[in-house]
Amino acid sequence: MEKYSPGILQYIPFFYVIWSDDLLSASEIAIIEKALEQDNSLSKEEQDALFKWLKRTNPPSNKEFKNWRHTISRSKVKLVESDTYPLATFSQKVVCSYHNECPFNENLKYIEVNLGIQPNHYNHLFDVEVIHQKTSHYYNAHELDALLKGKHDNVIDNFRSFLSHPLFDWNIHRDKDEFRKRVLEQVQFLGENGYGAMAYPESYGGAENMEGYAAIFENLMYVDGSLTIKFGVQFGLFGGSIQKLGTKKHHDQYLKKTGEAKLLGCFAMTETGHGSNVRGIKTTATYDSKTDEIIIHTPGDNDNKEYIGNALHAKMATVFAQLIVNGKNEGVHAILVPLRDDEHRLLPGIKVEDNGYKLGLNGVDNGKIWFNQVHVPRENLLNMYGHINDDSSYHSDIQNPNKRFFTMLGTLVGGRICVARAGLGGAKFALAISVKHALRRRQFNDNIKIQEDLLLDYPTHQLRLTPLVASAYVYHITLDRIMEAYCNEDHTDKRKVETQVAGLKSLITWYANDAIQECREACGGKGYLIENRISDLKGDVDIFTTFEGDNTVLLQLAAKGVLSDFRAEFNSAGFSSVLRLLTTQLGERLSAINPVYTNKTDKEHLYNPKFHGHAFNYRTKRLTYTLAMRIRDQIKKGVPSYQAFLKVQTHLLALGKAYSIELSYTLFSNFSSSIVDEKNRLLFQKLGTLYALYQIRQDAEWYLEQGYIGRTKSKAIRQRVERLCSELRPHMEVLVDGFGIPEHCITAPIAV
Repeated sequence: MEKYSPGILQYIPFFYVIWSDDLLSASEIAIIEKALEQDNSLSKEEQDALFKWLKRTNPPSNKEFKNWRHTISRSKVKLVESDTYPLATFSQKVVCSYHNECPFNENLKYIEVNLGIQPNHYNHLFDVEVIHQKTSHYYNAHELDALLKGKHDNVIDNFRSFLSHPLFDWNIHRDKDEFRKRVLEQVQFLGENGYGAMAYPESYGGAENMEGYAAIFENLMYVDGSLTIKFGVQFGLFGGSIQKLGTKKHHDQYLKKTGEAKLLGCFAMTETGHGSNVRGIKTTATYDSKTDEIIIHTPGDNDNKEYIGNALHAKMATVFAQLIVNGKNEGVHAILVPLRDDEHRLLPGIKVEDNGYKLGLNGVDNGKIWFNQVHVPRENLLNMYGHINDDSSYHSDIQNPNKRFFTMLGTLVGGRICVARAGLGGAKFALAISVKHALRRRQFNDNIKIQEDLLLDYPTHQLRLTPLVASAYVYHITLDRIMEAYCNEDHTDKRKVETQVAGLKSLITWYANDAIQECREACGGKGYLIENRISDLKGDVDIFTTFEGDNTVLLQLAAKGVLSDFRAEFNSAGFSSVLRLLTTQLGERLSAINPVYTNKTDKEHLYNPKFHGHAFNYRTKRLTYTLAMRIRDQIKKGVPSYQAFLKVQTHLLALGKAYSIELSYTLFSNFSSSIVDEKNRLLFQKLGTLYALYQIRQDAEWYLEQGYIGRTKSKAIRQRVERLCSELRPHMEVLVDGFGIPEHCITAPIAV
């Protein structure tokens, strides 16, 4: 075996790792060359020898490579992951094992830091024993949690402490009646302590803090999904409908009691026969001028209200029905309809059936409701956007029925944000459990005398979980910013927020389901046990893709919102003018997409936010343009607009998803840039980079088809995703602890 001088020997572990990596780019070679040039301890001969090993056109021979490996192995030096600079320290110790002198070389540290080399890049390469460290403490979980909590830290901290009450202790419930009773007690307890009314005005016991309400809504998922949803139905949907669709007389009579859970209610919108088609619901609300009452009626057996949460406990319902005044249908309106008396007996004309056991959320009392000529006072009409006058005439300040309908539904957009927050909470919970399990569970090794490897030390396991953790951070900030925009009274373009929420609710609840499934599989059989919580999360979060708007429908709604901006420009500038404008914009972007750009693979480019933003924006713009062209071509052929949209449904979905991903990345990137502390700013930017490259990789087929990236670049992106996952491996437990999940809520045995 060849003997190396101390100067050369100290660099051999680095060269061994670098050439094993197969990711040595021009920029990385430049970093190593700079270190060699400024290393005054090296002789001219040593520098020449080391520079020779950096030529990609003439890599070290297999014989040389084997010499490096044997030299490292025979040193018997152990790699200590917990060292501040593990590879530099290890290299110096290797020199010490062969020579008498081994001062720490700052140039080795320079290479290790600037190449972002992490222990998991190389600990599998060495035959010597690696002293594993489960997690690094370079970052502080409390600081990460504080960044996520933002201005709501006091509200969230107090609420998390409140959840330590024994009433919120988690148990396995398989009898739905017993489960529902427990959840009802929890909801009433939350109402008694002021959490139900948080989004209501102060004069009705609230704090006028919808953003804080959304934050605690997510945290409820750490206790139980059924509690989260029943809480949302009682205070968000039922109470929210009174707050947003009613006027002062309704607020005075019902809002405070609703916030305290003294008046239990439900939100009766969806019907068996119409699902997401709210405008087409069949329940009628006919005004009778002789009695000054509104008559609620279910015309057919299939026109009943379906899947109504709180249906078996509620005393009152907000019922959405076609309002008919003087023989004219004025469109869908909301009416408060009593369901039960003080003895909890159903009132005449009301029929309620239990939906029974479901895939999940069995602590929520979902039911079907029929109305048979049920009379309620005229005052029960929630008349913020339309009312019946004393002279029996109908009036609305919004003359256009379509605009009135969408304005009314737009007031309930906050519920969609909360559903996305709940899905995100479920994903975070599952990720925390699976990451903690992966840092405790060991499996396989090539040497039975050495302890087995941690699951999270396997690159495949890192690739399964790390992008999902990064996505959780991205989506948390995204939903925070969207709720902030929704609550901002100065934000004039509410339609734009509705478009954004429609897309994000779909994107994030689908992400949540995928993440929870991945976590279940990553935990093996242990993830299948009810006691480890992931199985219940699977069942509970599954429905989030359906209620508060079916995801497929909402994604099309988001795409149509993007197109409506396009159409607004048509109206002012003309269809052909706008198409020419968009063609020019795309042309300018395409000018950057030349062979050099499509195959540009250096780290500086692939990690650059400008590249990520350009890629996402190009995809959104391109899909918008081609979609508009397809619809135009259909309409030119005489196809009705409804049929034209049916023919491009898959295109609509692609645009809705692209728009939502771009929005998420943009909001997160802007937030990351604003972080004052450099260490945490760089971490968040790395999480954003992983999210961006992972998403581009997921859509690589489209980018390749469009010629936006070439094969070489596609491969480099895949490799960079894997490398980023590896670099974040030492910090994974800190990252999931940064979610701020209270310790008293993490009851899964595999996570403690």
